[in-house]
Amino acid sequence: MAKMKTNRSAAKRFKATKSGKLKRNQAGMAHILGKKSQKRKRNLRKSAIVAKSDEKQMKRLLPYI
Repeated sequence: MAKMKTNRSAAKRFKATKSGKLKRNQAGMAHILGKKSQKRKRNLRKSAIVAKSDEKQMKRLLPYI
């Protein structure tokens, strides 16, 4: 059986944690930053964990992570 291909766009956006969960960056920091508060922008810089409901789909895109 052939090896599965990793989705390269997903591989650049998600990293695995030590426990196997997927880490992602938060959306909303690309543009239109003037109207957002400093606190909101600071919190958006932090990474987040992929939701449990999306994890099965992400594991299919990233078979070797």
